[in-house]
Amino acid sequence: MRIGMLGGTFDPVHLGHLRSAIEVREALGLDKLHMIPAPQPPLRDTPQVSAVQRFELLKAGIGDTPGLLADDRELHRDGPSYSVDTLSELRQQYGDKVPLVMVIGFDAFLRLARWHNAEQLFDFAHLVVISRPGYQSPWPEALKELVGNREVSSVQSLMHNTHGGLLMLTLPSLMAISATYIRERLQAGKSVRYLLPESVEQAIFKYGLYQIDE
Repeated sequence: MRIGMLGGTFDPVHLGHLRSAIEVREALGLDKLHMIPAPQPPLRDTPQVSAVQRFELLKAGIGDTPGLLADDRELHRDGPSYSVDTLSELRQQYGDKVPLVMVIGFDAFLRLARWHNAEQLFDFAHLVVISRPGYQSPWPEALKELVGNREVSSVQSLMHNTHGGLLMLTLPSLMAISATYIRERLQAGKSVRYLLPESVEQAIFKYGLYQIDE
């Protein structure tokens, strides 16, 4: 068994998130990919929609997609959400013999050295970074020190161990969809059709989320 974790604000979840999740699961051969909304991300602004509502939108978006799980474990914690705590829980849940992978975007990866107990992340899991074609940015020195010689060049090499590796992964159909752009369009009363799953769009309008009150 291979298990993955994909955290984020999902504010709101959109087709870019979900397509990436499917392609990551296929590329890594994951049996399950836990998609975990963060109620209060430490290094980002507080989302304007509650964590419970964002989780419900995530569930609606995933629907019955095989292998993708909407996971609300971080909603039950007080204070900021730390990935190292979530990885520790997942490691306890699945045991020490299962490869565990945390998936993050390249922008988040550049800030990794600032994360809470960042050096412990590799004690629990591998790190897979979704890179963007044609986008190059130098790694900060603190990030280079944190990563060291952990980087591998293939999924096969990564999965030789249960944790501790780093893989840069380019997905075949990266979608340039931004949650910020979606929120701006909703607030302006413009269409978001084909940016979100239809089920998510329906829920947003049903509950009046992200829209300016009259």
